[in-house]
Amino acid sequence: MIMKYSLLILCLIFFVACKNPKEAVYSDALLGNTSYIKENATLLDAAKMNLHDSTFVNLKEYGKDFFYDMKYATSDNFLKAQVYDCPECYLRLKTVKALMKANQEFVKLGYKIKMYDCYRPLDVQKKMWAIVNNPIYVADPAKGSIHNRGGAVDITLTDYSGNELDMGTSFDHFGPEAAHDFKDLSAEVIANRKLLKTVMQKNGFRTFASEWWHYNLANASTMPVSNFTWDCKN
Repeated sequence: MIMKYSLLILCLIFFVACKNPKEAVYSDALLGNTSYIKENATLLDAAKMNLHDSTFVNLKEYGKDFFYDMKYATSDNFLKAQVYDCPECYLRLKTVKALMKANQEFVKLGYKIKMYDCYRPLDVQKKMWAIVNNPIYVADPAKGSIHNRGGAVDITLTDYSGNELDMGTSFDHFGPEAAHDFKDLSAEVIANRKLLKTVMQKNGFRTFASEWWHYNLANASTMPVSNFTWDCKN
């Protein structure tokens, strides 16, 4: 009986993968449903076995408990310009794994991660540099940033309804108030920032001193700069 079901699962995996390899890798049924993952761990592992940690994947196809406000796909950012063609959130698989673990902890506490920015193609970095060529605000594309490597995220926390927690400043506020060591803040703001920082660090991320919203995956600087781009559906 065990042999029969094992053969059935292997046949199913082979059929789906051959029919459409991308669907076999990114299927919501396999990767976006927690109960399905728990009940079908073997099938999940088989579907993902050909993916290397350096692979760029769409976060939306892995986790459903995230909110999105991709700032650079709009003009609501410090550049006052739209530099992405569409609001997608791609990251390297290694980064996604760590981010999902962090978000699972937040969900248990009644919160969710909201994404402001994810992987940033090098060509987009060049666009940003052309608008603001100041390394205090934009990383020089000649060197590249952790965003260009798929190992950085700009985030905040929300409640289950998507209402943002008070972090003291808006995203992309480049004043001293945005720094992690700035203390002239309300007790609520300090607690909110501490919660975000504690859980993210616990799950393998490092802070960026002057920006409460920016987190780098540990050792992400060793990842290569990329100019991978995604297709916009519309």
